[in-house]
Parts: sequence; structure tokens; C-alpha cells
Amino acid sequence: MSSPVHRVSLGDTWSRHEHPDIKSERFQRSFNVERLTNVLDGGAQETALRRKVERIIHDDPQLNLKDNYFMTQNERYKAAIQKKVHVQMLAQRLGWPDDGRELRYAYRALSGDLALVIHNVFQNALRSLGSEEQIAKWAPLCKKFQILTTYAQTELGHGTNLQGLETIATYDAATQEFVVHSPTLTATKWWPGDLGRSATHALVLAQLICSGAQQGMHAFIVPIRSLQDHTPLPGITVGDIGPKMNFEHTDNGFLQLDHVRVPRENMLSRFAQVLPDGTYIKLGTKQSNYLSMVVVRVELLSGEVIPLLQKACVIAIRYSVIRRQSHLRPGDPEAKVLDYQTQQQKLFPQLASAYAFHFLAQNLLEFFHNAFTAILDRDFSLLPELHALSAGMKATITELSTQGAEVCRRACGGHGYSMLSGLPSLVTKVTASCTYEGENTVLYLQVARFLVKNYQQVQGSPGSTSQTSLPKSVAYLAAPVLARCPAQRPADFLHPELYTTAWAHVAARLIKDSVHNLQTRIQAGFDGVEAWNQTTVIHLQAAKAHCYYIIVKNFTEALKKLDEPPIQQALKRLCDLYALHGILTASGDFLHDGFLSGAQVDMARTAYLDLLPLIRKDAILLTDAFDFTDKCLNSALGCYDGNVYERLFHWAQKSPTNTQGNPAYEEYLRPLLQSQRSKL
Repeated sequence: MSSPVHRVSLGDTWSRHEHPDIKSERFQRSFNVERLTNVLDGGAQETALRRKVERIIHDDPQLNLKDNYFMTQNERYKAAIQKKVHVQMLAQRLGWPDDGRELRYAYRALSGDLALVIHNVFQNALRSLGSEEQIAKWAPLCKKFQILTTYAQTELGHGTNLQGLETIATYDAATQEFVVHSPTLTATKWWPGDLGRSATHALVLAQLICSGAQQGMHAFIVPIRSLQDHTPLPGITVGDIGPKMNFEHTDNGFLQLDHVRVPRENMLSRFAQVLPDGTYIKLGTKQSNYLSMVVVRVELLSGEVIPLLQKACVIAIRYSVIRRQSHLRPGDPEAKVLDYQTQQQKLFPQLASAYAFHFLAQNLLEFFHNAFTAILDRDFSLLPELHALSAGMKATITELSTQGAEVCRRACGGHGYSMLSGLPSLVTKVTASCTYEGENTVLYLQVARFLVKNYQQVQGSPGSTSQTSLPKSVAYLAAPVLARCPAQRPADFLHPELYTTAWAHVAARLIKDSVHNLQTRIQAGFDGVEAWNQTTVIHLQAAKAHCYYIIVKNFTEALKKLDEPPIQQALKRLCDLYALHGILTASGDFLHDGFLSGAQVDMARTAYLDLLPLIRKDAILLTDAFDFTDKCLNSALGCYDGNVYERLFHWAQKSPTNTQGNPAYEEYLRPLLQSQRSKL
């Protein structure tokens, strides 16, 4: 089946023909690429809709990304605003629903290069934490862009530790208002996107004080700019925080509040209320106020993070079949660098991760929707597991995607250092995800607390605690223990049951070890806080193993649902590789208690290395299946047609430095040259 013609840019003569080195990769296909694209999209109808939206976006001259690499920060911000406004006008004209798939596909087509993204985060928080009356009031204003909103949580001195936020909101019963205030410099809200120059309203997370007591963190809608002329309102100091590693198109900002008054109705009140006389009524759990963060974490994985790793894989693998370097055999032509085992070892684990993460995010989204509906009805039974899963998967996927994108960049050699490759911006963009919406180490430790609690539950009631009474994601903690891996030859390591069991064993052992170390310190006289701090490195290791197990198990279960054997076979190789790469990377954990022997690790390595040439045959097809257009990739190295060097040279000519003259020549170089010439 031929690939869709809109995948290829047709702007130049050389771009109308596929490079023979990449064309040969697509000549013999072991599976139907189009069908795999449909699997990833969730059906052929979804693929058709996405491509329809992409054609609309890419055919619109006002939605071009090609000059991004040559723009200043101000130009990027202005262009992102322009694109956002234009896309909204398009959506209105074409009847795209506000929460529909079309806008999501438009965002993908534009590589997220749009302003006012946090406007959506505000709306998610409103739906999560607001009462029905508050949603009815504020949602239409957001929908019609009568107000522009941001989500102001992080402060100059506090980020992930929400209990330490310093901004306060004190209730004044006499006026029925909250007085929102930044009492210190470190209480300054710092980093929220769309805050620096765009937003008119902020959802400010602050410590609620009413009836003389502090009630913890709550969310308050605070107007910050005039709806008439956009100037800051009284008591508001607001601005942009300056240059960053990436997100130049986003006006990340700061906000200081000097006793700013907002009506009592502006505190989001689904899970907590303050009555007119100042009485505080709790309607949910302490954790329910963090629900909006869970929503964002779940959605950012599939919408923001995983596509960055997928793109890095597409670019690096396509370039690796065009780039030829040295000779495998004397007298032969220079070899494609993807034919070298070392290049395969760099890139194929990243490709396997990209697929593993895709299926994990799908599954997590499904679990989230089920749990979210229950939570809104104040059934919080699934909240602890949802919080642990979203925190752990956010930490694992962002950490491994960041590492993977950098591996892909370095695998492209010198050209990977060029912004025109698209890879540096992918790396710096995905790097931010390790910190925003929860710093990863802190998130892993939150997962660890969940694991410790559930392990202690298993140990505390022997015989009565079964797998069914535990949350599904930790049911393996109550499973029978397998002391030794039964593998006798390399092929045994290609059985999903074997390597899934191996990961469950190691995760359970590390959790047991972390609990033992914690309890030993408590028994030695340390208080709980100090005992925890003295064992956090061990807890971290256990949480990471647990998360890796979850991803491996999910990947194997996703494969069972596929009904096309050729696709299933191609993806099973990636699943095998993902599981074995993790085992070989953390082999010490598997050797520690003798679960694996040294000989078995050698078998696992043999099985792993034998997978590389099999995946090599499908590598381009597996990246084609992600179905990113050239305009979306915006990469001279990752173009579908493989005409890498022509495109790189052509794009370089467009650099303003090549057309604007050399200001340093007149001021410095000419005097230097002339002064030296006079001595000759």
C-alpha cells in the first residue's frame, strides 16, 4: 500500500522523488503500514479525520512553521498567538467542537506551536474542582475567549511541594471576600504559561485561611488584567520571566499579589466550601484538590511528551538509512549507518519505548476516565491508585523520553546538533517535562509511598489479603513468589510471560527491600520522617522497577488485542526488546538474589542482540506508521523522501545571517584587517 502523498513536501524538484536508500527500505513490507497507523490512531476513521485536519492546517499559509528556527523570542510569541487565533477562527468556521478531536489534531499538526495552551489547563481545573454553578458561569467565558486564563500554582520558592506554597487567601467575613496575597518574594507565582503577557484571569493556588485556621491549598479565580486595555489591575505585578531552554513561543510569567480581593464565589468549591460567616466545609478528601494536576499529567503524556520521542525516532532512523559511513567490507560502498549494530543498539530501544509508551498512555487514559467520573461524584476509592499511576507514568515516560530523544540526537552525529535537524528543540522541549507538573524524583517517591502502604497491607494480614483486594496495578505483590527464572536458552527470553514475571519479581523484591530498610531504621529509634529520608534512594529504585513492570505488562496485554499477525509480530519484537533492554540495563537487580544467573543474563543478551537485525528490516516502516507529516516534523534530516543533504543546504540559505550583511565587518573586522595590512 502506498503512503499518503501529503506526507511529502513538494516545494523543490529534488523533493518530488524519494531517495533510493530510503525507497529501498519501503520496497518489501512485512506488514501493512497503513493498518498499523490505524491501530495507533484508534481506527481508520480516526486516521482519515486526522489527515483531513492536517491538510487544512498545512494548506493554510498563515499556519507555517518553516521560519521558526530563525525567529526571536518575541517573534515566536507573536506567531504563536497569531496561529492560535487563526486556528480558533478556522474551528468556528468549520464547526469543530471545543473539546473535539479536530483541535487536538490541529495541535499535533502544528507541533504544539500555539499560544494559550494553559487556557485549557484552567478549564480542566474548573471542570475538576469547580461546582456546577461555577462551571456554568466561567466555562462559556473561556469557550468564547471573553477571558484568557492561566493556572498559577508554582512559586519562586516552591514547586512540587504544594503544601509549602506561600501565597495566602484570607477570608474576610465582613465583605464576603478572599484577600489573596504574596507575603514574601518566594511566594511570587513563577513559570505559569500564558501569564507573562496574555492572561486576563489566573487560577491561583493559595493556602486558605478562614475562621482563624489554615485549611490547606485551594484554588481561586483572580482577575489580573483589565478587560478594557489589558493593563495589570490594582495590586497586581505581572510580567515575563525571560529566556528559557525552549518554549520560546510561551510567555511563562511571574505574578505578585498585594492584598487582592476576590468574591467568595471565586473559590472553586466542588470539594470544599466557605460559608458566608467563614465556616469551612470539607466535601472531599485532602487529595481531591490535587485532581486537576492528575488530569493534566494524564493528558500531557499522549498529547505532549510521547510524540516528541516518536518524532526523534522518525528523524534519527530515517537519517540513519541515508547517512553512509565507512565500509563494512573492503571494496563495498559505504554502509548505511543503521546497518551497524551499535547504531541499532542506540535507536531501536528508543523506538520500542515510543510504542510501549503509546499503549501505556492509551490504557491510563481509559482508567482515568472511569476513575474521574466516580471522583466527581465524590467516590474517591480509585483516587490513590490513579494518583500513583499518573505520577509514576509521568515520571517514567518523561525521564526515558528525555534520555531517548538525546540518544537520537547524538546518533545523528554533527548534523543532529543543527537546529534545522529538529532534534535540539525536541530534546530541550521534552527535558522540561521532567520538571513541570511534578518534579520526577518527588513523583517517584509518591509512588513509593503507595507501594509501601500496599506491601504492608499484604504483610499485615497473611492469608486474608488476596490479589483481588489490592489495586490492580499492585496485585502482583500478593502473587506467589518465583525464586528462580526457569529460562534455559535465549529463546525462552522471548516469552512475554517469562519477562513479565521477571519484572514483577524484581519490583516486588525491591519494594520488600525498601520496606525492610524503612522498618529497620524505625526499630533503631529513628522517627518516621527521618527513617523515610534515610531510605529514599532505595524507595526510588523500587518505584522505578514497579513502573517499568507496569509498562512491560501493559505492552504484552496490548499485543493480545491485535488481530493482524504481521503487525503483532513486528510489535512483539519491540515489546521483547523493551523488556530485555530494561533487564540488561538493570541486570544487577536481577542477579542480586539469584533470580537470574550470569549465564541467563548472557542468554538474555543473545536474545536481545538477535532482535536487532529483525527490527532493522522493519525500522523505517515502524517510523512511517507514526504518520507525521514533513511540515509537522519540521526537520531537514527527517523528511519522508530522504533528500536530507539538499534540504539541509536549502534551509541554511534562508538564515537571516546570510542575507542581512555582516554588521561586525564594518565595526570590527575591517579595521582589524586594515590595521594589519598597513604593517605588511
